[in-house]
Amino acid sequence: MAEVKEYKQLNGLALAYMGDAVYEKFIREYLLAAGKTKPNQLHKTATKFVSAKGQAVALKAMIAEGFLTEEEDRIAKRGRNAKSYTVPKNTDPGTYSMSTSFEAVLGYLYLAGEMERLQEWMEKALEIVEKGVETN
Repeated sequence: MAEVKEYKQLNGLALAYMGDAVYEKFIREYLLAAGKTKPNQLHKTATKFVSAKGQAVALKAMIAEGFLTEEEDRIAKRGRNAKSYTVPKNTDPGTYSMSTSFEAVLGYLYLAGEMERLQEWMEKALEIVEKGVETN
């Protein structure tokens, strides 16, 4: 695996690019481990977790709980303030910005090799989104 030595200098969108992949992989493994194997079921359930809305909800709750370290908060702000010139059709700019922020922190933690903290983040997000899924 190639090492990204200058990860601290990456912009928020580049960090989010990596974070998106890391979170997607985590969710897919989680769903398979939970016994979900039907393609339609996998896609529908995964979408609730990896959607911009799900990620934004998770990050907002994590911020409200004081879950973020100072460094993570700084990275989250970098991700949130990143200028993306595209917004997915199914979300508003504010939600998209928060989800980019969420993914940026995951990307940063991954590239920094902070796997234990990364796992804590993903498990916390999973817990938050699952609560929302159960009530819907």
